Amino acid sequence: MMKKLWSFLVMLMIFTLPILLEITPVSAEDQIELRIAWWGSQSRHERTIKVIEMFMQEHSNIKITYEPSGWNDHWTKLATQAAGGNLPDIIQQDYARLDEWVSRDLLYPLDEFVESGVLDFSNVTEAALEGGRIGGKLYAVNLGNNSHAFALDLDAFKKAGMELPRENWTWPEFEKIATELHEKLGIWGMDPGLTNEQFWKSLYLGYGQWAYAEDGKSLGYTDDQPLIDYYNMLIRLQKSGVLPTRAEEVAGNYENQGVESLPIVTGKSAMSSFWSNQIVAVQTAAGEDRNFRLINQPRPEGGQSQNYIKPSQFLSITSQTKHPKESAMFIDYFTNSVEANKVLFAERGVPISSVVQEALKPLLGKAQLEMFEYVARAEKDSSPVPPPDPVGHSDIVHNVWWPEFVDPVCFEQISPEEGVKVLREMANEILAK
Repeated sequence: MMKKLWSFLVMLMIFTLPILLEITPVSAEDQIELRIAWWGSQSRHERTIKVIEMFMQEHSNIKITYEPSGWNDHWTKLATQAAGGNLPDIIQQDYARLDEWVSRDLLYPLDEFVESGVLDFSNVTEAALEGGRIGGKLYAVNLGNNSHAFALDLDAFKKAGMELPRENWTWPEFEKIATELHEKLGIWGMDPGLTNEQFWKSLYLGYGQWAYAEDGKSLGYTDDQPLIDYYNMLIRLQKSGVLPTRAEEVAGNYENQGVESLPIVTGKSAMSSFWSNQIVAVQTAAGEDRNFRLINQPRPEGGQSQNYIKPSQFLSITSQTKHPKESAMFIDYFTNSVEANKVLFAERGVPISSVVQEALKPLLGKAQLEMFEYVARAEKDSSPVPPPDPVGHSDIVHNVWWPEFVDPVCFEQISPEEGVKVLREMANEILAK
């Protein structure tokens, strides 16, 4: 009897020991803590947090805390953290700011993890990675391709009895269509956002130029008239109620609230503008019963496309991290995991992994399909992608573009003619440093 009992106990230990070992908690010495920060809508926050939780389930020794926010708050917070030596391990990065962050030695080069296989790009084209390289080194992993778009509320156009604009429409056509929408529907023809610096840059792309010179030491154009004409148009449209006034833009704080607050989402405008990947969040916020179409930005009469294909955003590892390998593991998971990308669902743009793309196609909803199809159309009618903005770009945007140009011009404290002179003088002074 004792012999049988002893045999039973031995067998019990054999079968239960692996289970006990498996559920043994990770010691404090082995626990790795990472921080990640990103900007975006509530939909992006929820999707990203879910993927973080999935990653932690697969890596019990890694704990990730997260810091989601809106666009402006994201960069304000990171600037403070960088100065204090307290940056998150992983940050969502923007193409326009990549060069500046690299020049300040704030990002960790990723090439060693590509070589070791921690970052697996075997199903990613070199072109999809190129935007994250500075000086031949990879500092950022592209989260998806996209292009800046105008969004049309198809239901609003139908209610107004109006045809949709053509794909290669012009700014005069935009002014006419936006005005007609306002007059027929009694809502704004267009969302806030046309004062964003993105339109300053893309406006000159329509003339085959760029806002900045190739060496980044001055503005890249000599003729201020296109910008004068553009702001005269905006002022006309604001005065007639077709666009929100600058005071209404500021009061609405749309730049920092995410897409949920956009008038096109709440039915208070008929058109909007945003990067194509944001259509997923817009559709989620507006509801599946709403219908939208993405088309190119308007262009100058006789000009070329103001659109270009760019990485929607990146994930980068900061140079202040103590755990670069584990941070790279998370970026690889974000890029290559099919299950993770079923949750992310192309909200940040068309995924760069061909395997992920093929896995998602049968699952795409109408917003994702619209994004995929729009990017494909934009690729056929786009200008070459410009270089990343120079080091002084952020300084210009925060200290010149808004306070010294947009606000004084839109509040009619100075004329557009006076405003462009101020912009040129102050921007060139910053760039020349």
